[in-house]
Amino acid sequence: MQLGILFDLDGTLLDTLEDLKDAVNYALACFGYPPRSREEVRRFVGNGAGKLMARSAPEGADHDALLQCFSRYYNAHCTDKTAPYAGIPEALAALRGRYPMAVVSNKPDEAVKQLCQAYFPGMHARGEGEGCPRKPAPDMLLQAMAELDVDSCIYVGDSEVDVQTARNAGVPCLSVLWGFRDLETIRAAGGNRFCPSPEALPKMIERMAGKLYGE
Repeated sequence: MQLGILFDLDGTLLDTLEDLKDAVNYALACFGYPPRSREEVRRFVGNGAGKLMARSAPEGADHDALLQCFSRYYNAHCTDKTAPYAGIPEALAALRGRYPMAVVSNKPDEAVKQLCQAYFPGMHARGEGEGCPRKPAPDMLLQAMAELDVDSCIYVGDSEVDVQTARNAGVPCLSVLWGFRDLETIRAAGGNRFCPSPEALPKMIERMAGKLYGE
């Protein structure tokens, strides 16, 4: 069996929170709305840009107009403060060549591809777009697996959405604990495999692959 490793992006490989907060607050300011804090934006992310702006906006706001403003700003500034979590480049280097790998994210596809090109050049990347419903629908994972030509995968993410997505796709999930959600939130969603640090990621994936798929 050919096994792939699929990764969520925000909160898993990249710390994108400051750039997301800046884009949210830019869009809100354009319409005279009060800003959101870093912790509020942390709670609001995970279900795509549309949901992020809907959760950030006051009641009665024009969500479509806010989303357009957010997207224009974010696409131009998505690498201003974003960076890989410490240890992630080394973890990916340890896994590269051993497994086909891809990023699947609820961010708009243009932003996902831009970020991956900037920080993880050559890695297959897929974001939300036409004909590919956002997670927790399994479509994004299943399409990425088909594009990698793998039979199954281990999905690595940081949120309850990622646990649900893996369950819907029928694949195991490894939940990281350095991202946007805490252990209790992930566990409440059914998460049962936890990675404490990027340094531990390659060995944990190897152990999971060996136990689950006889690697």
